[in-house]
Amino acid sequence: MITVEFLITCLIVVLIPGPGVVLTLSSGIIHGRRASVFTAIGCTAGIVPHLLATVLGLAAVLHTSAVAFQALKFAGVAYLFYIAVATWRYKSAFVLGADSSSGGTAGATGHRRSARRATSPMTKAFIVNILNPKLTIFFLAFLPQFVEPNAASPLAQLLLLSGIFMAMTFAVFVVYGFLAHAFRKAVIESPRVQAWLRRGFAVAFAALGLNLAFSGK
Repeated sequence: MITVEFLITCLIVVLIPGPGVVLTLSSGIIHGRRASVFTAIGCTAGIVPHLLATVLGLAAVLHTSAVAFQALKFAGVAYLFYIAVATWRYKSAFVLGADSSSGGTAGATGHRRSARRATSPMTKAFIVNILNPKLTIFFLAFLPQFVEPNAASPLAQLLLLSGIFMAMTFAVFVVYGFLAHAFRKAVIESPRVQAWLRRGFAVAFAALGLNLAFSGK
């Protein structure tokens, strides 16, 4: 069930750059390490609906119904383009976070703003993964291959394999976010680099949207 082949395949799938990776990297650079962790949580949580869809047999509907698949796919495309436009238009300087030494109301207000900045990417990441129909197809086509044919409880094995995949997703994405944060100081000190990074992320989201739009089922 849990084989080296399964672990390696999962790692490769998680490492491949996609919307979640780009979103995590942008969160780590623009909003900081804390935001990148929340983004990783959002990406991981966004896997749960696809897992449930597979367990409940909804993945088979997406697999056989071109209309359902295309509807979900283009909803995902639209959201990726929305993030691309929002990122391109983001004009605020990249922030270092709230000053924990500030006292009184100003400090509390800064903390609330910092919390909102950190948790907002988590919501975006969750929506991005929900609107990615290929994740459902991935669970339908990939995970059952590693369930033992004569298992007493195939569902329990499926849930275990899914849990491992989600844990790996979270761990890898946190590493991506922390690596991005490591370069943050250089970014903060250069408004020109900030502008190019913002545009680069926007183009990356748009490109991912186009790739999803023109990809086959």
